[in-house]
Amino acid sequence: MPKLKTKSSAKKRFRLTATGKVRAGVAFKRHNLRKRSQKMKRNARGTVMLCDADARIVKSYMPYA
Repeated sequence: MPKLKTKSSAKKRFRLTATGKVRAGVAFKRHNLRKRSQKMKRNARGTVMLCDADARIVKSYMPYA
């Protein structure tokens, strides 16, 4: 069987942890930040773990990750 291709957009946006969870950046922090509360901007720093349903979809995009 031929090798499966990884979706390029997924490999740029997500990383897998050693336990198999999917880590992603937090949304809504690129522009228009003057509207956002300081609390929202502070909580949007760093990364978040995706829920199981979303992680299953992302893992299907990255067959060898």
